Amino acid sequence: MTADLATDPFAGVIGQVAAVAQLRASAAQPVHAYLFLGPHGSGRQAAARGFAALLLSEGLEPVVAERATRLALRGQHPDLVRIEPTGNQYREEEVREIIIEASRSPIEGARKVIVADRFHTANPTAIGRLLKTLEEPPPSTIIVLLSEEVPEEQITIASRCVTVAFGAVPHPAVVEWLIGRGVEPDAAETIAVASSGDLRRAADLTGDPAVAQRHAAWRAVPERLDGSGAAVAIAVDELRAMIDEAQGPIDERHGAELEALAAREEQLGTRGSGRRDLEAAQKREVRRLRADELRFGLGTLAAVYRDDLFAHPTRRALGAIGAIRRANEALERNPNEALLLQSLFLALSPRPR
Repeated sequence: MTADLATDPFAGVIGQVAAVAQLRASAAQPVHAYLFLGPHGSGRQAAARGFAALLLSEGLEPVVAERATRLALRGQHPDLVRIEPTGNQYREEEVREIIIEASRSPIEGARKVIVADRFHTANPTAIGRLLKTLEEPPPSTIIVLLSEEVPEEQITIASRCVTVAFGAVPHPAVVEWLIGRGVEPDAAETIAVASSGDLRRAADLTGDPAVAQRHAAWRAVPERLDGSGAAVAIAVDELRAMIDEAQGPIDERHGAELEALAAREEQLGTRGSGRRDLEAAQKREVRRLRADELRFGLGTLAAVYRDDLFAHPTRRALGAIGAIRRANEALERNPNEALLLQSLFLALSPRPR
């Protein structure tokens, strides 16, 4: 545990001033359930560990409190239980695990903290079983749900919790965080743009030497569009090839994971090996990376046209920004990459003379 974390359990939460202030105030008299709501990479997990550290060290002697804080921040405290779905969504047995853990007494102290990650993926059948636990939990149990959104079927769940809102980490905070990790200022600026406020992605990109090249390629798109379909097709193919290259390290790691799994299956048998869950998690990771890369590109394009609009206000620049915004919104529907970019670039292309 670093010196900063030793004195401040929220030192690892970057750029979430309001959320941290709310949690500090709440720790003295916590309620039974919290919903940490915000995008991927916004620091919800670090905040949950920091909050648990405060709750589990409350009222203890200094030496004992220091140990409880250290273990909680590492996710190793016996009264901090972390639950996460193994597949694409919470299954009934995983929600049942939350309910069972909530009913058990703490092992060491007066409190138990249960952190359920990716709870927005829970299906309606599973979450229905959790309502009674949220309404009437044991007094020693505090449940923290981590979610990226509140689906319509989870509104009732959210109403039983105190919501703590997390936004995307502000750009200056990402830059400062990267520089503090030894990244050069120019590179930190580019990575901060590429991360879109996601610290996990920012950390991954620090080891990606081609991120500046991709940034430059997206910025060059408007100059390459000459009104022809051929220019659009070439630009789309080249950008998608760059995204494929960025995906390469993940593909290599996934291949190694599957090889290791195959070796275990050969030794122990396929039953209960978790192949389906592993493959689902790998597909989810690839989808997230490609969507993040497209958002990076669309954000870079939008910045080019905003600069153009500021320097030379035109309807074309304003229309381009609107088209990019619609393409970004379409990413939520998991569209065909090539068709999305082709449609956008045709809309951005100058009219043939």
